[in-house]
Amino acid sequence: MEPSELHRAVEAARATASELGLQVDEVVVIHNSDRVALRLAPCDVLARVAPSGHLADSEFEVEVARRLADVDAPVAELDPRVDPRVHVRDAFAISLWTYYEPVGSEIAPADYAAAFIRHHAALRRTDLDAPHFTDRVAAALREVNHRERSPELPDPDREFLSNTLTGLSAAIGVGKADDQLLHGEPHPGNLLNTERGPLFVDLATCCRGPIEFDLAHAPEEVGKHYAGADHELIHRCRALNWAMFSAWRWRRDDQMPDRDHWRAEGLAHVRAALDRCGPV
Repeated sequence: MEPSELHRAVEAARATASELGLQVDEVVVIHNSDRVALRLAPCDVLARVAPSGHLADSEFEVEVARRLADVDAPVAELDPRVDPRVHVRDAFAISLWTYYEPVGSEIAPADYAAAFIRHHAALRRTDLDAPHFTDRVAAALREVNHRERSPELPDPDREFLSNTLTGLSAAIGVGKADDQLLHGEPHPGNLLNTERGPLFVDLATCCRGPIEFDLAHAPEEVGKHYAGADHELIHRCRALNWAMFSAWRWRRDDQMPDRDHWRAEGLAHVRAALDRCGPV
């Protein structure tokens, strides 16, 4: 978020938590993009704040968290001191979560894979209506294929991203027999190392698809510790994930910090990933 909008988001989170009886003397920005994550102290709450246009996504995330808590999934929990719902204030959707102090350093690949295995098993025990990953690809394609949505995307890169998204989505989505509920974007930034062990956060991306779609977001070594994973499919999913990431960066209203850098970096990652998995 831009500084002025970030300030409003901080104040909206502070006011919401205070009205619910939580003491807020300090707010620390943990993450800032199109949504922000804020640590509220001393009540030790993690507030996730999004523009109210993302209200449905925030409500979906809260519902996912509620369902997964019932099946002991390794996920961050909603703050138990307040009702498990989304609050709307000053054009922001605000949800309140337990804050987990990070411990240790980087999560070892074997531990990352073990968290995946436990998480995927919990998701298989969860009855939840979630979109298929191909729906997310279709949304990315709409950004790429409409010039008014991505006016700064050069024509050669537009064609490249469109062909990549279309071809990989079709190739990966062919056999849906093994599809299941997934986290959706379980990259290292969405897996916390806590005293309770690794915990997944950012649950609004929950979708259906092959487990390899999730594994492709993790460091490459992780997939080697996940029994039964199709490593060729992981490579294809990694290329697809980078193509979607690139599509979002070219949106007219994208607010990711250092966007110009990530536009170039994203396209470079797509090409490198395609070199590994072969032509679409």
